[in-house]
Amino acid sequence: MKDSMASISQVNLLKQKLHLAKAALNELDEERNEKLQTLLQFIGHLSLACKGQNLELDNKLAKLRQLLTKFENVEEALPELVEVEQLLKQQYNHVMVQLEDSRVSLSRVIRQIQRIDSAPDKVKRELNYFKKELVKPFHTFWDYIPKVEQLVSFYEEILDDQLKQGTPILVSPKHRQLAHELSQMISEVEFRKHQRDQVLTVKDILSSDIEVDSLIDAYQTILTLLLDNIAREKTASQEFLYALNDSLTAVREVVTDSYNNNQRSFQLKKQLNREINSRVDNVGEAIIDIDDIHSLKSQVTEQLSAIRASLGRKEAVEEREQILLRKSMESMRKELNELGKEATTYKERLFEQQKLNLLDSLTQLPNRAALEERMDQEFRNFQRQKLPLWVAVADIDHFKTINDSFGHSTGDKTLQVIAMALKNSLRDTEFVARYGGEEFVLLIPEVNAIDIEQLLNRVREKVKSIPFKFKNQRITVTVSIGAAQILENELINETFERADAALYRAKHESRDRVIIDV
Repeated sequence: MKDSMASISQVNLLKQKLHLAKAALNELDEERNEKLQTLLQFIGHLSLACKGQNLELDNKLAKLRQLLTKFENVEEALPELVEVEQLLKQQYNHVMVQLEDSRVSLSRVIRQIQRIDSAPDKVKRELNYFKKELVKPFHTFWDYIPKVEQLVSFYEEILDDQLKQGTPILVSPKHRQLAHELSQMISEVEFRKHQRDQVLTVKDILSSDIEVDSLIDAYQTILTLLLDNIAREKTASQEFLYALNDSLTAVREVVTDSYNNNQRSFQLKKQLNREINSRVDNVGEAIIDIDDIHSLKSQVTEQLSAIRASLGRKEAVEEREQILLRKSMESMRKELNELGKEATTYKERLFEQQKLNLLDSLTQLPNRAALEERMDQEFRNFQRQKLPLWVAVADIDHFKTINDSFGHSTGDKTLQVIAMALKNSLRDTEFVARYGGEEFVLLIPEVNAIDIEQLLNRVREKVKSIPFKFKNQRITVTVSIGAAQILENELINETFERADAALYRAKHESRDRVIIDV
């Protein structure tokens, strides 16, 4: 009887150990799932950094982020990972195709230049070398840009040679018009900070007595700066796509391996649990059915031995699973750390580019793109809240006279001072942007029809009171303003057109005044 009680006690002890083992296994599963959930969230956030490269890729990444909100969806997300990887490869291939098309275009231009019989012998030799170099494919945009610059230099040398042989080209009104148009375009393009000294130099040249050679040099300088900016932006995107493609491939492999290992371990542990439970049931049945104490002891001993063996195998499976999981997590952590650094760098570049894209480099006011975004935002607020919203267009009076009399650099300084005056005249909830040239647009919410004219006249008077002094000559600079309030069932672009028409009336009636469209 004592042996029977001892056997029952051992069985209860084994049941307790089995319960503890199950609890430990559940805790391990929860910890693993928590880590994998963190990983999946990181993948989701990381995919956001790739937005804007390709519409189909954006849609796939959005779907992937939705699927990876839960670990249970990993198996369903695996095919999406494969498709995303393919799209990344396609995007890379698309860039390569663009580079190849550019290489072919350069070859075509070279063939056209080679048809110029009067080209200098030196240029002809260099063209032959250049043509041979174009046989090699481009791998990045940095391979492409120097070729374009070299091509421009060939045109320069041929043109210089033609000018030396013939009569110098006289500056015509067309050349002056080209200089003026280039100066206007420069003011509307956002250049990088380190490029601005070169741009200012070009603007000074364009504002003086222009020569044909100087005009060509100015166009070449601006073209080179723009190409450099395009190449930097595309190269940054290209490099990030490479890193993201490689890391997503590694992540997919680790997630797939972890999932497969987990499934195999789960099935094996499920089989061992059934075997252990069966052995425990056999012990219970033996205690009930067997009367002979020796037979019972023999049966219980045999079952306990089998249970120990099963528990040993289960412990080995769990230990192996932990080792594999730690190894996978370490590999993934290393890969994601590297990718995190790449993502941080790329985000900083995107943020800097976004600031450049929404800021007018001359006046430091929001530019036309930023204005369109703000107009959409204010229009949505108007539709939701039905509060008054005004659009005002301000234009500097006789600005061309300032440029012609005192130079473009003086005109630029005038724009900067007036831009700051407009900004300081408004509340935080009000908005002003440079629309282009000497025009500014103001968005003024929550002001009634009685107060708007007084507000805009205060802005006009503030500009008029600025003490401008050019070449020891005191100058009064004024602005004309047209404004309109957005109406029910009217689009904000239609409101802008009414405000612009009001400005037109102000400019043609007497200038230095405010006209409200009613």
